[in-house]
Amino acid sequence: MDTQRLRGKICVITGAASGIGRACAIRYAAEGARVVLADIDHAGGESAVNEITAAGGQAVFQPTDVSEPAQLEALLGRALATYGDVHVWHNNAFKSVFKTIIDQTLQEFDDTVRISLRAYWYGSKIAVMHMVNHNGGVILNTASVQSYFGEPGFSAYQVAKGGILSLTRSIGVDHAPKVRAVAIAPGFIHTPAHQGIPAETIERVKASIPAQRGAQPEEVAALAAFLASDEADYITGTGVIIDGGYLGI
Repeated sequence: MDTQRLRGKICVITGAASGIGRACAIRYAAEGARVVLADIDHAGGESAVNEITAAGGQAVFQPTDVSEPAQLEALLGRALATYGDVHVWHNNAFKSVFKTIIDQTLQEFDDTVRISLRAYWYGSKIAVMHMVNHNGGVILNTASVQSYFGEPGFSAYQVAKGGILSLTRSIGVDHAPKVRAVAIAPGFIHTPAHQGIPAETIERVKASIPAQRGAQPEEVAALAAFLASDEADYITGTGVIIDGGYLGI
């Protein structure tokens, strides 16, 4: 039996140079997918591709600023030109400021929403347009436990992550059965994205997790690989939480 659940799939993932995105790209390739990695971090993206190819996988890097629609179109074009199709489009790149609504500026809010929500909408739009006219596919969106509840000091981030969950639902409803859409909602994950979050906030969150630890990006990647696969064919229009029980408190 073939143990590579993504064999024959072409996967595109944004924000793939580090953290959850990098772990997902590596896992997709290990599961047999051909992967197109996108990020503004050229060195990190190329490093991830080198890691994948050194392990025998297939991957290319496309420098991409997801806030620019033309660059998302170029990303889709690179995938089609290189591998001929797209079966999985994973919106993962994000930006945020960790401030209350009083402290954040309009520019900070706009930057967060442009990268962490509008880019998901546009990436999904162009990917779904391709998928419905070809072989179908899956949209994966990296959301957050903060898509479901409020955490102090994350105003703009919560707007974006809540919007991602709603976007996922709408795609799942509008384009089934040919296209599935699933949001992955991580809790506390050990990634470089924690830089800038107040240390007391991090310690408070970690102390309240029933699993008594944060997760590694590879644990999110394992979930993403399953959701991207045909084994998850009945999962669409919803979010899947991976948080060590945090939302149960």
